[in-house]
Amino acid sequence: MEHLISAIDNNDSLPYNSVLLTFDDAYIDHFTNVFPILFNRKIQGSFYVPASNIMDNLVLDVNKIHFILASVIDMKQLIRRTFKELNKYRNDYNLSSNEYYFEKLAIPSRMDNKEVVFFKRLLQKELPETLRRIITDNLFREFVDINESTFSKELYMTKEQITCMVKNGMHIGNHGFEHVWLDTLSEDKQKEEIAKGCNFLKEMGVDMNNWTMSYPYGAYDQSLINILKDKGCKLAFTANVEIADLNKNNRFELPRLDTNDLPKSSK
Repeated sequence: MEHLISAIDNNDSLPYNSVLLTFDDAYIDHFTNVFPILFNRKIQGSFYVPASNIMDNLVLDVNKIHFILASVIDMKQLIRRTFKELNKYRNDYNLSSNEYYFEKLAIPSRMDNKEVVFFKRLLQKELPETLRRIITDNLFREFVDINESTFSKELYMTKEQITCMVKNGMHIGNHGFEHVWLDTLSEDKQKEEIAKGCNFLKEMGVDMNNWTMSYPYGAYDQSLINILKDKGCKLAFTANVEIADLNKNNRFELPRLDTNDLPKSSK
């Protein structure tokens, strides 16, 4: 990461075919599986950690949604169950019809079919924040049925593990505090998310002269970029699928490749 920051700051060249490895969301297997391999090979990894799940032993909504989907055999059953939740809260939150939300959101992506995209988008950003969490929690309890605090401790790294990685040369970056769609927040809420994330990095012993950002869900806007600049952020990664070109890409809009974009095997 330091080489990349230097190349951007000083208009330097990177070696041909340079690769930087990023890992989002602070999963425990990043420490137990990825870190030892990188350490033994003397390769630095860049790990982007949301803080709330680690500090408060919570499961991120994004992961609750993943595990609900993983626990359901019949996707149509889950859609019907989700519609039932919308019906329950429709008057209290002045919601549109179920058909409206499905038609608006159920558009297949390169990763998911239309039903999965509908479910994710509805509970990640479409509904009011309070209601999103209520419905997500209701469905998580019903379909996954595991104590959230216990599950969080099994799913994510601890503070001690993150500190260990920092001390052993890994780069730890800001991934927001609660892993939300930052482009949907007010400027004040964006500032709060970034500040809390930075405070967590400081607590972990990160060099704040070279702190970086990975946008949760790849979501950002110009307001957020301005906040990062003001806070001294060096660069930020999006979810745009492309090989980064330092001569073309803005330092706060660096694209990257997901593992799903790479060949499944090598010859």
